[in-house]
Amino acid sequence: MQTGCKGIVARAGHFARRGVALVLVAAASLAIVDTAAAEEGVVKAIAVWHPTANHSVAGIVRLTQVAGGVHVSATIEGLTSGKHGFHIHELGDCSAPDATSPGGHYNPEGQPHAGPDQAERHVGDLGNLEADESGRARYERIDDHLSLGGEHSILGRAVIVHAAEDDLTTQPTGAAGGRVACGVIGIAKP
Repeated sequence: MQTGCKGIVARAGHFARRGVALVLVAAASLAIVDTAAAEEGVVKAIAVWHPTANHSVAGIVRLTQVAGGVHVSATIEGLTSGKHGFHIHELGDCSAPDATSPGGHYNPEGQPHAGPDQAERHVGDLGNLEADESGRARYERIDDHLSLGGEHSILGRAVIVHAAEDDLTTQPTGAAGGRVACGVIGIAKP
């Protein structure tokens, strides 16, 4: 038996060919239930960064649910040397050429913008990546504000790298400048 959205679409096509009308609300409800069930027990997630217009940045963010939060491991290349703001944004939409489509920093608790080690901060505040002279950067941390499930899950949200350093204080974005790369967080193979 097929499950999830593909299964719903396949079954809908099967019934439509036989002249049976389906209620789309029911199909949408099944997809929502299937997505919620998938989130429970998710251990690994991944986002692949793609460059915004006029940039050549590329990289991968791997996220693993561990005791105490989420282990974030990121590698990226094509940056200018120096620090670059690194945030999880509220929507999983990287369709705009300048990556403005994901909205602002993910902030479900209405906290001020701050550094990743602050108790009161946006859930999406991850601080900065620091690129070397070749434009490569790595980032590793276990973040106790992040979760791959539950009410404040980061699944389906965008991960953004900015053109400039996040000063960790300016509201609401840290004055990190434009967006140079965007990727959507999805469930990864365990």
